[in-house]
Amino acid sequence: MAIIKEVRGHKPSIGENTFLADTAVIIGDTTIGKDCSIWFGAVLRGDVNKITIGDRTNIQDGAVIHTLYDKSPKPSQTHIGNDVSVGHNATIHGATIGDSVLIGMGATVLDNAVVPEGCIIAANALVLSNAQLEPNSVYAGVPAKKVKEITPEQRETIVKRTARDYQLYASWYTEQEETE
Repeated sequence: MAIIKEVRGHKPSIGENTFLADTAVIIGDTTIGKDCSIWFGAVLRGDVNKITIGDRTNIQDGAVIHTLYDKSPKPSQTHIGNDVSVGHNATIHGATIGDSVLIGMGATVLDNAVVPEGCIIAANALVLSNAQLEPNSVYAGVPAKKVKEITPEQRETIVKRTARDYQLYASWYTEQEETE
């Protein structure tokens, strides 16, 4: 069963029909929308500041979501939109992620960066603190730079399909739990 822990008087809020893998960790001031999935080894650590996750978003295996302390000189919160896929071992630290975004495996998005709607952040890319990216664009590299714009077809076949696929994968686990 997932670890769900209250910290500093903040208890996580988890939306209906959200799958939490057995080894997922959800801590503190963390709000997860409905129809989401938080996968094995993922850590959402809302101990020092707020984390919000929209509907139909998946946080894949080994991903870490965190923030900067609310009383630090430059605090940060993490806000992740609807229909977002955060890839395996990605790190989002105090950034804002818009709707229908794909964060690639091993990518890192740092404090107060803004990744707007429709972006793809390539595997292992590094989005620096305070970066303001352009919507519907692909970013890659260290540090991440825009490499191209995304067509509506690519957005449908890559970004939205991945989010839908993870809803299907989560259903396999919840169906299994219901039959046990």
